Amino acid sequence: MHVVVCGALVENGAVLLVHRSPTRRAYPDLWDLPGGHVEAGESELQALAREMHEELGVHIVTESSSRLGDLHAGSGEDAVHVGVWQIRDWVGSPTNRAPEEHDDIAWVRISELGGLPLVFGALPALLRSLPEPDRLPRRDEARTTASPSSP
Repeated sequence: MHVVVCGALVENGAVLLVHRSPTRRAYPDLWDLPGGHVEAGESELQALAREMHEELGVHIVTESSSRLGDLHAGSGEDAVHVGVWQIRDWVGSPTNRAPEEHDDIAWVRISELGGLPLVFGALPALLRSLPEPDRLPRRDEARTTASPSSP
């Protein structure tokens, strides 16, 4: 079984998606969350941090990450277990640093996910389980509240 992690960078009611290149062997020409395989000796969170940096050039604040759920695909030797994580805070502006894997990245409103060709059809429901966008702190607010307070 292959173990994969993917991260939902969420900001202002939108999630960052990557469009898998039409030349990809697995799931070509579909939208997905950024992520990749967990390597030997890595935890899912370590793999998530590595993949977000390799694919998007961002450094995630691991303490801001929480597991949203699990997705499964394939069977037998081709079975894939995907750990889906919400990432509330990161440093840097996401850019496509893996153009050989993804031909586009885009912020998509969570309410609009159902209209896209996605790798996992269960993804919109999983992301809709997040708190309403107006109840989520903005990233700069989360960073401020997470810093130690002065005496």
